[in-house]
Amino acid sequence: MSLKEDLKKIIIKELNIEDVTPEEIEDDEQLFGKRFGLDSIDAIEIVFQVEKHFGVVIRDMKEGRPALQSINTLATFVEARLPK
Repeated sequence: MSLKEDLKKIIIKELNIEDVTPEEIEDDEQLFGKRFGLDSIDAIEIVFQVEKHFGVVIRDMKEGRPALQSINTLATFVEARLPK
């Protein structure tokens, strides 16, 4: 299973997104917008889940804002910081 697939499944499960499957989320689709209805509390939850599942810390909004744009940006951020 790829990192992007894992991220999609985690986001759907942990944020209780209904009626959406991982396959229906485009890799470059904006996570925060009308489609998913995510807000700042959801962003905090994604940050927590990334640290829990991958050991990667998003320290602040300066790091988080660009990382949380899409599955692609989040996967790139995580891959670059995965513990070796």
